[in-house]
Amino acid sequence: MSDLVIGSGPAGVSVARALLARGRNVTMLDAGVEPGPGVTDRVQQMSRTRAEDWSAEARTAWMEPQFQAPEGEVWRYGTGYALASSARTLAEGADWFALRASRAAGGLSNVWGAAVLPYRQADIDDWPITTDDLASHYRAVADIMPVSGQQDGLQDLFPACDMTGRTPVPPTAQAKMLLARSRQKAKALQGAGMYVGLARQAVGPDCQTCGLCLHGCPWSLIWSARQTRMALQAEPGFAYRADHVVRQVREEGDEVAVTLADGSDVRGNRVFLAAGVLESARILLASPGLRGKELVLKDSQQAFLPMLHRWRAPRRPDVLPYQTLPQLFAELDDPTVSRQLVHAQIYTWNEYYARDLKQNYGNRIPGSGPLLEALARRLIVAQVFLHSDHSHEIALRLAEDGRLRPELNENPATAETMRAALARYGRALRGLGLTSLSFAARFGAPGASFHVGGDLPMSDDPGPGESDVLGRPYGATRIHVVDASVLPTIPATTITFSVMANAHRIGTLAPEA
Repeated sequence: MSDLVIGSGPAGVSVARALLARGRNVTMLDAGVEPGPGVTDRVQQMSRTRAEDWSAEARTAWMEPQFQAPEGEVWRYGTGYALASSARTLAEGADWFALRASRAAGGLSNVWGAAVLPYRQADIDDWPITTDDLASHYRAVADIMPVSGQQDGLQDLFPACDMTGRTPVPPTAQAKMLLARSRQKAKALQGAGMYVGLARQAVGPDCQTCGLCLHGCPWSLIWSARQTRMALQAEPGFAYRADHVVRQVREEGDEVAVTLADGSDVRGNRVFLAAGVLESARILLASPGLRGKELVLKDSQQAFLPMLHRWRAPRRPDVLPYQTLPQLFAELDDPTVSRQLVHAQIYTWNEYYARDLKQNYGNRIPGSGPLLEALARRLIVAQVFLHSDHSHEIALRLAEDGRLRPELNENPATAETMRAALARYGRALRGLGLTSLSFAARFGAPGASFHVGGDLPMSDDPGPGESDVLGRPYGATRIHVVDASVLPTIPATTITFSVMANAHRIGTLAPEA
């Protein structure tokens, strides 16, 4: 009898990889939504031509669907297939909640920013597992997906992510300037509690620096769990079942039963729930043990801090080659702001900047288009994340129609902590030639970071509403939750790498019988 994995996102492929390595049979049940007809032809047409030979019309046609997408939606390859609409997942009155579920093949990895960092031990000291418990699984995950980067000042903070022998994706000209200045000012930065290094990215070594990262890589070099799932299908013992939306899971003696949306059951030895925090919550709240209960999600609050660089650029940043993923990571270790790390991803120029400036300021200043475009070429943006201890929480209950009903539990310290963090980033990065525009800082809505989980936190001695260190909800023996739902807290640093490592750990240690 097979082990059943629900979901094909990062956690799903990681736990499946670990189970297959143990000789277990795995059946993956997945909604499996694909981009749709026509996308493959467009991708092939673009990828057959070098980026520098694309016409302006071809580039515009590739990007325009994202610019025209409804507010709050993220599109790739000209379609919004990767994210379920709010109305499909959440009950009415949830417009304030920015998190979205995914029923796509590959889950949220179809739209992520490809940023990769492990967790620091000091930020998970209250967990029942340690970074030593995750270390070998971080290495295993780095064999599943590409991790680009280099050894630098971040290595001492994150020894679990060894960059020895890794190849970095070429940084932009603006990022090179910031990196050079950060090395020159390393002692002063660290004196301010700031550690700066090149971003670690889940990008293949043959990046074409075509500048279309935020619209869908024509060569699929930004890793997606869909790629790994397709590779798993070539292995004996693995079966993939698309169009399988799960309603609930339950244990029945020495097996598990998974009830699908059509009312039929799929049975297996164990079930590993990896559907993403919203879909997993929906399934669990409809299942015995948690039916009618409440789950409380922990969030990682985010904000965007725009800055202008004061140096003369060696060349225009909007001329190829360049890439638009996060360029640098900047970690703030300052107990006067937070006892945990504050994490920032620094982005240099991308095609959204001028559009955003014109939308917000163009009507107020007639004829300002050329000035705003020039400002956009000097714009650097830091996306700053807080630990869940400083962020809001979101309570989830199941509505009568089967959707989730979220309720915000506000953290009164969130805004003050974020403002303090932004002020520290502004002061520290001033030495790198950046002037922060704090008046234009933008706070994200709850869930907007997509760094969310912890509604069924792991514990050494779990009680109701918790799970054990193998992700089994209180009272369960054959149901394992392996996505971000079981993380006890949400550190500020990037979430996907650690979710995958923890899923791989559970798949490696789960009992056979």
